[in-house]
Amino acid sequence: MRELIFRYGAAATAIMVFTTVAWVLGLLILPQLTMIDYSFRLALPLDQVGGPNDAYTLTNYAFLFGNAGFLSIFIKTIWSSILVTLVAFVMCYPLAYYLARGARLDRARLLIVALIVPYWINEILRTFAWMLILARGGLINTLLLDAGVIDQPIVFLGATPTILLGMVYAYVLFMVFPIYNVLDTLDHGQIEAARDLGAPWWRIHWRIALPHAKPGIAVGCISTFMLAAGSYAVPTILGGPQSRWFTEVIYSQFFEGMNWNRGAAFAFLLLLVCIGFIMVMMRLFRVSLGEVAR
Repeated sequence: MRELIFRYGAAATAIMVFTTVAWVLGLLILPQLTMIDYSFRLALPLDQVGGPNDAYTLTNYAFLFGNAGFLSIFIKTIWSSILVTLVAFVMCYPLAYYLARGARLDRARLLIVALIVPYWINEILRTFAWMLILARGGLINTLLLDAGVIDQPIVFLGATPTILLGMVYAYVLFMVFPIYNVLDTLDHGQIEAARDLGAPWWRIHWRIALPHAKPGIAVGCISTFMLAAGSYAVPTILGGPQSRWFTEVIYSQFFEGMNWNRGAAFAFLLLLVCIGFIMVMMRLFRVSLGEVAR
């Protein structure tokens, strides 16, 4: 605090502190506390709110675990989000390593721009573009039919793999850039020394590059998983009735069933899973919260 006051002055420091506290309290803590309070109460008519029936209960949570359909969607969403994270890591680590250690500066800049430019378009529009590509009369089916590879169009839309493809594409930057930023600080002399000592490429990555990139991998995995688990646009546009995402269930509870209490319980359970995933990633990669925050 003293350093901030010395650098920016008392007035500017007070404004920054007040803005930060207001942001955290007003947009993060208080809404979450309200959601938790809602989740432990029943959806009652207004004339019964505050009455004897308005008491804390686990009914909303019991409803999820007692409903096989909603529970299966919840488990599928978590498992699919983990799969999206793994696929994104497998795709992004070689690319991040090439950008940081293998590509020339001008080529690296060109590739980074090529990665960023598609994200100048809104996520919903990019997802609709995938829908047009994967539709029965879309680009892929048209090319396959014209080449004689298939006789009938393939139904891509509405399938879970299509949703996973759309999510990997939508959130790939959140995996590649954290890894790239960490690998960019790797001392190239360590790699050259390992090569001079006869280490194969896989051992160089296993013993040098991957351990050095642990904070970036942790950040990338956390960001990708949380975005995938909380995604709504991609599964709504590319999915179907047989591939519902848990966020669609939460939306239906809030705005179709008008049961905000049950929707809050579902949302809070998803939040708990995301927090648990963060803890697992920090423990798995043995990184602290300070390293992740960098």
